[in-house]
Amino acid sequence: MTTIHLTTFIAAPVERVFDLSRSIDLHKRSMHKRKEQAVNGVTFGLISEGESVTWKAKHFFAMRVLKVEVTQMKRPVSFTDESVSGDLRNMKHEHHFKIIENGTLMIDIFRYELGGIFGKLINRFYLHKYMQHLLEERNEMIREYAESDKWKFFLQK
Repeated sequence: MTTIHLTTFIAAPVERVFDLSRSIDLHKRSMHKRKEQAVNGVTFGLISEGESVTWKAKHFFAMRVLKVEVTQMKRPVSFTDESVSGDLRNMKHEHHFKIIENGTLMIDIFRYELGGIFGKLINRFYLHKYMQHLLEERNEMIREYAESDKWKFFLQK
């Protein structure tokens, strides 16, 4: 199983960072280059424990489908989403949030597995860097929105 571990500092309150991290709409915006769409389950707003979303996006020159479910949530400390079906077997993404003096540390622990020898080769030479880049892009957008008034676009009721 491959693990990607990222720590991102965000100068914003933990509750805001937590909610932006579970925003379906912000995720779609961060993945617009890949034309990622939420096609089933929770397709907009904030996803919560026990809910699922099915994502459809173009990765590696083909349309991919991945269904994930939020299996654990402790607001605003952590939540976990895991794959139910799709190309990433045993995908588990743990999101942790730690209050620090001048903001929030957002910690991602992203584990996944590709099947077969071909999958292991793809992961070794390409997929790991690709997945890390996607997570970094997403985290940068969360930071951009959380540290400005843009967060209101997704979280204001």
